Order: sequence, then structure tokens, then C-alpha cells
Amino acid sequence: MIFFEILGGLVAIGGLGLAMSARVIKQFEQGLVFRFGKLQQGVRGPGLTMLIPGVDQLRKVNLQIVTLPVPAQDGITRDNVTVRVDAVVYFKVQDAAKAVINVEDYRFAMLQVAQTSLRSIIGKSELDDLLSNREHLNQGLELMIDTPALAWGIDIDRVEIKDVALPESMKRSMSRQAEAERERRARIITADGELQASKKLSEAAGTMEATPGALQLRLLQTIVEVAAEKNSTLVLPFPVELLRFLEKNTNLELTKSQEGESAGSSKAVRQDSTQALPQDSRQALPDDSAQVPPQALPRDAAEEAVPNGTAQTSPQDRP
Repeated sequence: MIFFEILGGLVAIGGLGLAMSARVIKQFEQGLVFRFGKLQQGVRGPGLTMLIPGVDQLRKVNLQIVTLPVPAQDGITRDNVTVRVDAVVYFKVQDAAKAVINVEDYRFAMLQVAQTSLRSIIGKSELDDLLSNREHLNQGLELMIDTPALAWGIDIDRVEIKDVALPESMKRSMSRQAEAERERRARIITADGELQASKKLSEAAGTMEATPGALQLRLLQTIVEVAAEKNSTLVLPFPVELLRFLEKNTNLELTKSQEGESAGSSKAVRQDSTQALPQDSRQALPDDSAQVPPQALPRDAAEEAVPNGTAQTSPQDRP
């Protein structure tokens, strides 16, 4: 009877010791065994592992990828713009022994390194790079964080800049800049279209000039298009060639009338000078003679023909 009691007590003690020494390690974990504070060789894998109660101490390390959000950091860029940038770091433990022994709390250490690296990358970058060239900044930030993390047995999977907060004044300035840029592009596109249209119109004008009938057909087509709109007012295009024809004929008529007036005035002067002569002398003169030599006229007529009485006679004609 006493034997069975002793045996039952030993079994109970053995079961209690087995329960205290047995540990379960999950698939995504690794176990480190410290015996009297000293790390034992080898890493315990997933499954059931046995420890010496009161002697061994098990430390489990998670091997999953950790998502570490980095709080927003205020900084001044290289072009003197105040921004507020936050990021996120993805990492996992590559060496469980280094992650436990070389650093007290590897999560807190990674958070501090990420914050300081983010501030440093903000000061080295310009605003345009933060807004449009984030891939390059992500690579630089990952390199800065990965350098101390290697000594802690941590592998950096990736680093991403999440958001860049700008001051309201800078947002307004950027919106005005974007609006001006789009206005410039719109004007360039419109001017390019006008240039292409002018070239096509020039080619069309050359074709119509070679074939005048095409201009008349185009005029009729324009009238049909205007009439198809069912407007109360009909717009009738007036050909420019007709205006040029009228202008040319008007200039020609004015030139002819001016030439006729000048010819009439010269003829009237000749008639006045002829009427100043005696009747016998006027009959002897032709129509186109404007002056008569004094020798061919009688003395009285010659004196009247020469103005101011300045007619002079030869010595043979003197009495």
C-alpha cells in the first residue's frame, strides 16, 4: 500500500516536472535557450522542446515581417521649405541571436533609427524630389536604416514615404504655378494649331487661285451651311476678288479723268493765246502752234504778240 503511494507521488512529480519543462515554439518563431544566463548553441526550431526546470530559460523571437510606422517628422528641405513627412518601415529578424543579444529592444531601436534617418533625408532633398522622385528617396532612406540594422541581425525589406504635408501658402503657390503651366501649354497648343491651319489654308488658296471655279463652289457651300442652321438672318459672303476688281476699275477711271482734265486745260491755254492775235494772223496759224515768230507777223501784230512791248525789230525793218 505504501509502495503504491510512493509510486503515485513519483509519477505526479514527474508529470509536473514534464509540464514545467515542455515548451511549444510556433512555426514563425525561433527559440533561444539560456542556461544559467548563457546562450546555448543552436536555435530551437518550431515544435515541442524540452527545458530543464529552474535551469533553462527560453526566449522566443518572431520571424515575421514587422510593419513599423514612423511618426511624422518636421523638417526643412534643401530649398528652405518646411514640410512634415511620415514613413513606414518593413523589416524582419534575420538572426535571432543578434537581435536578442546585441540590442536591448530591437523594435524601439529600429523606430529611433528610422526617425533620425527620415529627418536626415528631408534635409538633403528638395521639395520637388519629395513630391515626384520618392523611389530614389526610399532607396536612400532604406540604405541609411539598413547600415545599423545589419549588426542587430535585422533585414530591412523596404521603406516607403507615406505622405508629405505642405504649408497652406506653399499649396496655393504650387496651384498657381500648375495653373500657369497648363495655361502656357494650352496657348502653345492653340498657336501650333493655328500655324498648321494657316499652312493648310495657304495650300487651299493656291488651289483655288489655279481653279477659280473652286472659289465659287466654296462660296455656295458656305451659304448652304449657314442656311442649314435655320437662322432668321442669312449671312452672304462677299467675294474679295470682286472688291479688288471694282477698286482696279475705279483707279483706272480716275486716272483717265485726270489725264483728260490736264489735256483740256492745256488746250484752253492755247486757245487764249491764239485769240490774243489779229483775225488774219489767227487764220494763218495752225491749231498746235503755241507761239508765232515776230518776223512772220505785221509790225502791229508782232508788238501785240510779244508781251510788255519787248518786241525788237531788225535794222532792215526800221523806217
